[in-house]
Amino acid sequence: MKLSVVIPARNEAGAIASTLDGLATALTAEDMDYELLVVDDASTDATPDVVQLLASRHRRIRHIRSPNPPGFGFAVRAGLDAFKGDAVAIVMADGSDDPRDVVRYFRLLEEGYDCVFGSRFIRGSSVRDYPWPKLVLNRVVNWSIRLLFRHGYNDTTNAFKAYRREAIESAQPLFSNHFNLTVELPLKTIVRGHSYVVVPISWTNRRVGASKLSLQEMGSRYLFSLLVVFLERHLSQGDYHQKPIGSGPLKRLRPERTALPAEAGR
Repeated sequence: MKLSVVIPARNEAGAIASTLDGLATALTAEDMDYELLVVDDASTDATPDVVQLLASRHRRIRHIRSPNPPGFGFAVRAGLDAFKGDAVAIVMADGSDDPRDVVRYFRLLEEGYDCVFGSRFIRGSSVRDYPWPKLVLNRVVNWSIRLLFRHGYNDTTNAFKAYRREAIESAQPLFSNHFNLTVELPLKTIVRGHSYVVVPISWTNRRVGASKLSLQEMGSRYLFSLLVVFLERHLSQGDYHQKPIGSGPLKRLRPERTALPAEAGR
């Protein structure tokens, strides 16, 4: 399998080089086939120049400018249209996600899961310097999503997830333009019957630059995405649900489980 790492980046000149270096070091050490796809989201700083320079020196780094209007969801969607791998991980450009967790994600996809979802709030996870106002709001929103969908997952809004290509294809069309894509995409794959596993991950707040997520993002846009997928779940009568594909290595309807720290690192 080849893994594509889609990295939406807007004004991340101070962080993108170290993010790419960390990912390249971790994935190369595992002898993985991969690409790092940076999607520039209308940056006004030196982000494109930094990435283009790195891409000229490292054949596994690609850089595209999002053809869509500005917006996190637009940028991720551009990356999902352009990635070349058999699977894709969405990673933040600010260095908050641990490259070693990308390797764990990939190994679980190799085992046959369609999706791998990280959680910062289960046993074995690690969170550093999460701002308290956002943390409280995050917990309330994720508790509400868990109650609404009864999927047992407590970090749906976290963007850092990985999917096989067929899971991305079956989730189309994606309509979220901003950070609400972080809930639309995983919930669609769950509702449409893809197998997934939840693993503990490490998260560290950015050291440079400013967060692009405003508290206003946790409002009407998130609610809209949740309601659309919720209605699909209850009113579509399974029209989009994935059907079993036989007894091969990919068990698409395997139930969700949570991998413990030692297990997730296999």
